Amino acid sequence: MDQFGLALIAAAGLLILTTGLPIYLILLLLSLSGAFYGLTAGQLPLAVFTALPARLITLLENDLLQALPLYVFIGIMLDRVPVILTLYNSLRHLLGKSTGALAATPVAIGALLGPMNGSVGASVLSLYRSLYPRLIENGLPAATAQSLIATTSTLGVVIPPSLVLILLGDAMMSAHIIALQGSARTDRIINTQDIFHGVLVPAALVLAGFLLIAFRQGASQNPTQQRSKDNPSGVPKDFLTAGISLSILVGLLGGVASGLIYAVEAAASGAVLLLVYGSAGGYLKDKKLSDCLRDAAITTGALFALLVAATTFTLTLRLLGTDRLIAAWLLSLTVDPIMFLCLVLGLIMLAALVLDAFEIIFVLIPILAPPLLIRIDDALWACVCLLLTLQLAFLLPPVGYALIMTRSLTKPVVPLNQLLKTIRPYLLWLGTVLGLVLFWPQSVHWLDAPHANRRSLETAPKTDINNQLQQILPVPDTPALPVLPKL
Repeated sequence: MDQFGLALIAAAGLLILTTGLPIYLILLLLSLSGAFYGLTAGQLPLAVFTALPARLITLLENDLLQALPLYVFIGIMLDRVPVILTLYNSLRHLLGKSTGALAATPVAIGALLGPMNGSVGASVLSLYRSLYPRLIENGLPAATAQSLIATTSTLGVVIPPSLVLILLGDAMMSAHIIALQGSARTDRIINTQDIFHGVLVPAALVLAGFLLIAFRQGASQNPTQQRSKDNPSGVPKDFLTAGISLSILVGLLGGVASGLIYAVEAAASGAVLLLVYGSAGGYLKDKKLSDCLRDAAITTGALFALLVAATTFTLTLRLLGTDRLIAAWLLSLTVDPIMFLCLVLGLIMLAALVLDAFEIIFVLIPILAPPLLIRIDDALWACVCLLLTLQLAFLLPPVGYALIMTRSLTKPVVPLNQLLKTIRPYLLWLGTVLGLVLFWPQSVHWLDAPHANRRSLETAPKTDINNQLQQILPVPDTPALPVLPKL
């Protein structure tokens, strides 16, 4: 029966690549196929599927998922109101009109707005509509401008408190609980705030390198090609708006990263402030506000449909025993922990060439993360490596998600070899940071929260641990992973 689950995974990959059907529909159809196979084979009782409603209700009761529609709304609003353009004009005036500053400005804006956009796709769309025409008008070559849009759009993957970080943190917490049950260890359960702290230093390195690369690439262009159409004198109103926007963004991002405010509160505050700004500035007249709300509802519905379908699919695989089969295969490998982590990262990188971050988090992390965290006792280190791998995979030519989306939007069409030349330094720097974190795990622990404020399995009541396990593993008849000796 577990072999049939492997066939379902292979079928999912094939259908996603060849049919163009919505991924949530493919996952639901395959889940029904797996359930029908188990029932007709007499291996699964019908009563076992009553766990699905409880599993979905528990999933949707998660407080962190309240932030999902808010982040989607923020991403859409940033595309409707001229916050990005105002920040761009103000930074261009402050940094000067050199081509180096011209190229570095989008990176700085992406670092501020990427975490609030919610997804790589939303960041690509916002940056393309607001900044790409101005980069071209100011004489930046199309290949350089496109590599800037693509690389900058991925900053939200590693800079908190992005939606990718929130959802991955929740998925890794669930996987960590399962892994601790399977390994009989008593590690402290990882949480989203830990990931915010752990990823800050690598994210700062990534951002600093991107800024330097962008500045050097821009400075290498011929300044005589510059044809600036920006306002050279600046407008006091724009400076005031940019200053207020910058202060709010830094305050919200810093508050969430430091743990002073929750990610849901930051998302709600950002959404309300954008709504007030758009209404006061007259950017939401006529049907524009209703259009924003409709688009946000459609996108949120698609994400929740994917979440429900992925949860149903992973439950089906669990009932078929496929997750335990994959875990047994992985755990049978006689390699050291770093090589084991590299193997899982390689699988994630391959998947990221055809799937976006949400699909990887919802579908693959529940399958691959538990055996990974059985072999590796530093869950935070593994999580940060996963994030950097995702960011790198989204930029890998020729089919990286951010790269493909940028090329599909931007004109003129740039030959791939020219785009490779401009994006190569970013890829090398990302690979360097990933290698640094991979071989220096302590780099993710510099900003660890005080132990007094952090949850521990050793101090948490056993009944509370059992309740968490039942929420993640609601199927009583399904055997757990075998208890393995500590490695």
